Amino acid sequence: MEPYKIFIVEDDSWYGEILEYHLSLNPDYSITCFKSGKDCLENLYKNPDIITIDYSLPDFTGDKLYQKIKEINNQVPVIVISGQEDIAVAVDLLKKGVTDYLIKDENTKDILWNTVIKLRETGILKKEVAHLKEELGQKFSFDNSIKGQSAVLQKIFVLMDKASKNNINISITGETGTGKEVVAKAIHYNSDRKRKKFVAVNMAAIPNELIESELFGHEKGAFTGAIARKEGKFEEANGGTIFLDEIAELDLSLQSKLLRVLQEREVVRVGGNENVKFDVRLIIATNKNLATEVKKGNFREDLYYRIIGLSIELPALRDRGNDILILARYFLDEFVRENKMGIISFTQDAKDKLMRYNYPGNVRELKSMIELAAVMSDGSAIKAIDISYMSATEDETFITEEKTLRQYTNDIIKFYLKKNDDDVMRTAKMLDIGKSTIYKMMQAGAAN
Repeated sequence: MEPYKIFIVEDDSWYGEILEYHLSLNPDYSITCFKSGKDCLENLYKNPDIITIDYSLPDFTGDKLYQKIKEINNQVPVIVISGQEDIAVAVDLLKKGVTDYLIKDENTKDILWNTVIKLRETGILKKEVAHLKEELGQKFSFDNSIKGQSAVLQKIFVLMDKASKNNINISITGETGTGKEVVAKAIHYNSDRKRKKFVAVNMAAIPNELIESELFGHEKGAFTGAIARKEGKFEEANGGTIFLDEIAELDLSLQSKLLRVLQEREVVRVGGNENVKFDVRLIIATNKNLATEVKKGNFREDLYYRIIGLSIELPALRDRGNDILILARYFLDEFVRENKMGIISFTQDAKDKLMRYNYPGNVRELKSMIELAAVMSDGSAIKAIDISYMSATEDETFITEEKTLRQYTNDIIKFYLKKNDDDVMRTAKMLDIGKSTIYKMMQAGAAN
């Protein structure tokens, strides 16, 4: 552990030595004494953890030196030690931000000892929080939060990068299980709002009669059971991001109230009359086509234009090609680590089976499949027999219309070419056919 650096600025050598000796009883402390404010300022580059200053120095008064210190380092706690019990001066310095004001007497060294202990504990907590936030930012970097290398995913990364650099509303669409909340979190934690809250609300999971209270809050006595004032999700997310998932499920009558809140940037709690201002970044998500819902009369057109902002449409897993195997490997490694299992690999027949499936439940379904397969495996490798499809198999859903064998063959080849990002070699190997068969089909398609 690095030593805890304390600067003592005291022109009275005898008194400075008393403070230095007393604090040095803790071997973790590194004490440096200065006899003038100028010497202290010239050494601030050493980044002390705490500074104590005498109020009456030869070159600076306590308030002047404090201002100079803050101009150079506005994070370091400063304790003023004075020989005069001037309440007005003490109050003024404390208002300006001085951490503590101590009077020189026989108890000063003990009071200073306790103050340093508290400040050190607080400083350690702040550093831990800063470290955790830094780790959180790394965790939600685009590459870490969303696994894959497909061309379609790279386009999503570009949109996410644009979204994270401003406060425009974001609308995320895609099938269930494609990772809409993961994308929303990644945008938040890569934006300038990352130090504030990310508040997620699933609109479909809240009964209609409770949504208004949940979003906008309520006052004590607003309804039966409202035993105290409650802040709504918009207030809770103030300064940060609110994520409204399944927005298309919001009742029409509540859509008008949400529109007013978004227009005015303020809420009125249920049962109250106070306008509460807020500043949030709005991200919404739905697995429905909102424009279609507007045409059907299920969603307000004015609200649609208010929230749509930058649209990000997430691809289905079946359209992400080799990302399926990248995600499968990631989910397997994660499951193995969490359950303290040995190293498990995939056999080639298992990989082929994973690539053949349509994944109606998308990434969420793949994760469940891999976890189950890991449990069913022999502990060294996942085989095709260990993988269970979570919904209807392709054999049950593939033939949906009458076609010739040649047409079905072409459809199958096209399907796997798209899955493999037009990688002919990989598609030929997966389907156990020659490359020439694929090239002939592609040439025939071009000629037509």
